[in-house]
Amino acid sequence: MNLGVRWTLHGDGRTPAPGAVVRPDERLSWPRTAGLGAQHVVAMFGASFVAPVLMGLDPNLAIMMSGVATVIFLLATRGRVPSYLGCSLSFVGVAATIRASGGDSATVTGAVLVVGATLFLAGLAVQKFGARIIHAAMPPVVTGAVVMLIGFNLAPVTASTYWPQDQWTALLVMLFTGLAVVCLRGFFSRVAIFLGLLFGYAVSWVFDRIFGKIHSPMGGPEAVDHWRLDLSAVGQADWIGLPSFHAPSFEWSAILVALPVVIALIAENAGHVKAVGEMTGDSLDDKLGTAIAADGAASMLSTAVGGPPNTTYSENIGVMAATRVYSTAAYWAAAGFALLFGLCPKFGAVVAAIPGGVLGGITVILYGMIGLLGAQIWLNARVDLRNPLNLVPAAAGIIIGVGGVSLKITENFELSGIALGTIVVITGYHTLRALAPDHLKEQEPLLDAGTSTYDTVKSQ
Repeated sequence: MNLGVRWTLHGDGRTPAPGAVVRPDERLSWPRTAGLGAQHVVAMFGASFVAPVLMGLDPNLAIMMSGVATVIFLLATRGRVPSYLGCSLSFVGVAATIRASGGDSATVTGAVLVVGATLFLAGLAVQKFGARIIHAAMPPVVTGAVVMLIGFNLAPVTASTYWPQDQWTALLVMLFTGLAVVCLRGFFSRVAIFLGLLFGYAVSWVFDRIFGKIHSPMGGPEAVDHWRLDLSAVGQADWIGLPSFHAPSFEWSAILVALPVVIALIAENAGHVKAVGEMTGDSLDDKLGTAIAADGAASMLSTAVGGPPNTTYSENIGVMAATRVYSTAAYWAAAGFALLFGLCPKFGAVVAAIPGGVLGGITVILYGMIGLLGAQIWLNARVDLRNPLNLVPAAAGIIIGVGGVSLKITENFELSGIALGTIVVITGYHTLRALAPDHLKEQEPLLDAGTSTYDTVKSQ
């Protein structure tokens, strides 16, 4: 059985010839392959360890399980789809909503495990019936609206939780990160979030030395005196040890909040497979269902032990575009490095010490970028928002998702925010389409979110 773990040496194993690419089934020398693997880890670092912190989960476990998830994905796709799987930022708003209603980490991971199972089944359906099944249920107008409301639903988290902890540090980090994203080129532009975190650490340390403790909230309503950067737990943490595992628990209210993210994950996976296929010149349409199912299976395994869900990372597409090395051997090396990082509690303590003000500056940009990816899906699919059939359900769902509108069903159950907004977008669109006059029912293209990633890479 071909598992995609055998590679032929590309040329002399040193440097690809001008204009040549290292294909997924090829590799450079093992030292160079290990170096590329380390570069892939750094590329995914910014988002993949910020996401579990924002979700209230163990960053060590998140990094370790990202390595495991990558291995599962590479084996499932037989080494044809080079990809790194890291913690999905799409679930940050879900975690915040579940915790705000009294849920804990077990409730969060239980809800997300169900999402992983749903994604797995969706992948099997795509594998059997083809990508058109996605379009039938989730045309671009629906997918874009759901991705948008998931991102913008996070705005109150930044405004009420992170930013007030240290507004001036948050402002400086926001400005620095924005400059890094726009002005840096190549690899450094792809790790701009990571550079913003490092800058925030430095600013917080300097402010503590100059101004002393700050009097501000620390995630709660009451203001207290505290250090901006508290590294006391780092010194107490061991160098080697297992991360914190825990079992999930399942609550219907939390599951309903999390389920809409399936739409975003399908769009992310479809985009990734499309982009990689365009870059390598190998049509990967036959692997779309497998990729989606593999992501779902990896997310189920991660959340079953207390980790976060995973998704394919566009940051690593950027690394491949810059290096023209698409070897899956580099991703096996990256997975190995991630497993080693997961076994270092001291690393996790450093991550957990990220100051709230730093997260405030980062999330202002990060959450907005997540939301605007929905607009990118609309642009790529040429969704006409002048058509009321598109405009009405998208507008209603986004306002419900962003504003946290709730609908009380019974004394003990209500729908609100992301869950209610997604239901309104999906059911509203299909209901209106069934009732709309023929001139409003224009033929829409097949879901093709991948062009956004590919076009971005080509322009860099």
